[in-house]
Amino acid sequence: MRCCVGVRGDRRRGEGCRQRDQAGEAGARVSDPLTTLPQIFVQDAYTPQNFGTPVQTNRVIARAIVPRVPRFTLLPFVQLVRPSFFLNTVPTKGGGSRTEFGDMQLFDVAVLPWPSPATGLRMGVGPMFIFPTATDKAAGQGAWQVGPTFGAVYKGLPWLLAGCLIQNPISFAYTSPDRPALSTLQFQPILLATVSGGWYVKSADATWTVNWRHHTSTLLPLSFGVGRVIVREGYPPINLFITGEWMAYRQFAPVAAQTTVRFGMTVAFPDFRPWK
Repeated sequence: MRCCVGVRGDRRRGEGCRQRDQAGEAGARVSDPLTTLPQIFVQDAYTPQNFGTPVQTNRVIARAIVPRVPRFTLLPFVQLVRPSFFLNTVPTKGGGSRTEFGDMQLFDVAVLPWPSPATGLRMGVGPMFIFPTATDKAAGQGAWQVGPTFGAVYKGLPWLLAGCLIQNPISFAYTSPDRPALSTLQFQPILLATVSGGWYVKSADATWTVNWRHHTSTLLPLSFGVGRVIVREGYPPINLFITGEWMAYRQFAPVAAQTTVRFGMTVAFPDFRPWK
């Protein structure tokens, strides 16, 4: 989405157009699962209604994206290292709630050099890990897990980003003998359309989960949100968004979110690239 400088090269209008173009581009890049833009992401997911419990729950997510290029790694690909940390407010047996640290997640995706960037399509593959770092049994899964990750993004249209992130962690060791074996397909569809002035609409925060084992849960939430990227000269771009989420389908899940509101912020660091 491109705007033009006014009559006689009006510098003020030209600067405004340039910033709007940057904001639209930054909005797509911060939602791109294969972005090489270094960034810090913080999100609060508040769930006022749950299936199976009257307790309101909450999850705070802190995440960093650390890109690595072939000059700084042993592989001939661009790598995206993404650690994620969670602070979960979970229900207790007495009808109350408590806040504990959750399991840590990490993926390391290599961005493939094919197909050609001219097609607008990029893909990445790599491993993902889940570490049982939860400080309470209810706040984590109690299992060491590893599995594949696949990401794909299409940006052939300047105003549209479409893609997905697919992961499947599989448990191989446990913190206690009563923890069940796990194998979970996680599918995150991503769709973002730039509007104007740095504003965008998206459906990109809901993750569908299918547990492969017999009589284990399947959850298919839907989300829709709006956000804005603020670009100011001399400052890192800041992305702010709010998203509503509704559980469209639930099976074999005794406790699950019914409605969720997500508030998020991403701070990008386009100038922090030591490989330049």
